[in-house]
Amino acid sequence: MEQQVVELWHKDTNLQGVDAVILPGGFTYGDYLRSGAIARYSPIMEHVIRFANNGGFVFGVCNGFQILCEARLLPGALLHNSKQKFICRNVYIRPDNNSTTITSLLDKNKAYKLPIAHAGGRYYADEETLKRMRQNYQILFRYSDANGIVTEEVNPNGSIDNIAGVCNENKNVYGMMPHPERAADDELGNTDGRAIFESILSMVKI
Repeated sequence: MEQQVVELWHKDTNLQGVDAVILPGGFTYGDYLRSGAIARYSPIMEHVIRFANNGGFVFGVCNGFQILCEARLLPGALLHNSKQKFICRNVYIRPDNNSTTITSLLDKNKAYKLPIAHAGGRYYADEETLKRMRQNYQILFRYSDANGIVTEEVNPNGSIDNIAGVCNENKNVYGMMPHPERAADDELGNTDGRAIFESILSMVKI
């Protein structure tokens, strides 16, 4: 299902009436200070925050996830990887639930292979926050092996509870570190990420 795409610059001050906002991965401001910490203050973010607080759908991938955490649109924070090294490779993630916009069409018992490319992807939240997130089904994905088994050994960056993606309490703001857009086309030899975008299109009225 093709959709019209509107490219927004970080200095823009108008969302141009879009139905959904996606913050892509990258290295904003060279990831200085903290990944996403400076980009969070880009002019466009004031409007993204207002859009999200009014119930608009927002999805951040990798650096986009970091920015959403820095903007306090998502709980927790993304810290430096536990081994203090940049990681670029394929990993497996397993959906923690299929009751949200981006997981609605996913199989909870399947492991999805997606690439990661980050130096600051170690998700952290305090125990009280994690407790609320578990109760409200805000944990979207966990790092697993190819069979969907979640273990400490397959955690690529030291994320607490192997968390690879989360959403806010109102379930309209989403973030994940792996890149589904890099695994969504036959030309790439991997289409595991396509189901995430199909889930979004099936749930968001565009």
